[in-house]
Amino acid sequence: MKIHPIETGNFKLDGGAMFGVVPKSIWEKTNPADARNLISMSMRCMLIEDGDRLTLIDTGLGAKQSEKFYGYYFLYGDFSLDASLAKLGFHREDITDIFLTHLHFDHCGGVIQWNNDKTGFVPAFKNAKVWSNESHWKWATEPNPREKASFLSENIMPIQENGQLNFVKDGISDVGFEVLYMDGHTEKQMLPKIKYQDKTVVFMADLLPTTGHIPLPYVMGYDTRPLLTLKEKSAFLNTAADNNYFLFLEHDAHTELCTLKHTEKGVRLNETFKFSEIFK
Repeated sequence: MKIHPIETGNFKLDGGAMFGVVPKSIWEKTNPADARNLISMSMRCMLIEDGDRLTLIDTGLGAKQSEKFYGYYFLYGDFSLDASLAKLGFHREDITDIFLTHLHFDHCGGVIQWNNDKTGFVPAFKNAKVWSNESHWKWATEPNPREKASFLSENIMPIQENGQLNFVKDGISDVGFEVLYMDGHTEKQMLPKIKYQDKTVVFMADLLPTTGHIPLPYVMGYDTRPLLTLKEKSAFLNTAADNNYFLFLEHDAHTELCTLKHTEKGVRLNETFKFSEIFK
């Protein structure tokens, strides 16, 4: 097995929304904001080579939304999914499996694209199975008013319509890793837990967006059940610190990988790394 970080692009979000009830005077020490109160975010995906399977975890924002839509998120930088795959010698057609942690647009937007004349939508990875889970799929396709703007039908429904949709069951994915379910951010978000080179790597998705979110009260305003996030986060972070998990950060614009430690104030950041520093 080989694992690679895949940079798909950077964007910005409101710092207050990203840290919920935590005051700016505190969160800006780790996540400095610009003049518009926006903080830098990544959309870092993961590529897993395992035998004859090539699995991409999440897909980033994609390129089919309107200029107005992208204008809300202040995209910046030169990263792209295609360029990141090409650096490793791969193309979209090589991908056999797409594993979606959840169906918010910044995680699944790249799985569907326009057809050539922009009259309809087609798979961006035509040879891939796409993995979600039944509970989250129902949640996303019958969205509540709070999350409706994050569940875009053009990102979601074509997956089923073109026959790519598959469901993960029982916490073990059919693409070779354990799945941890988290319900605080959204119903049945899935975190891949991967045994790799005698270490445990967990793809954090939106349970831990950045290293700045490690203290327990630092919960996003986007979470649908913030008190449940607190409970889930506490249990996971303690386990991660106990077992020296390596946490793969999808949204931290500056840190790919981190570990945690126990302190008198609770679980806190231990070390940060580039992925290539730990895994050769």
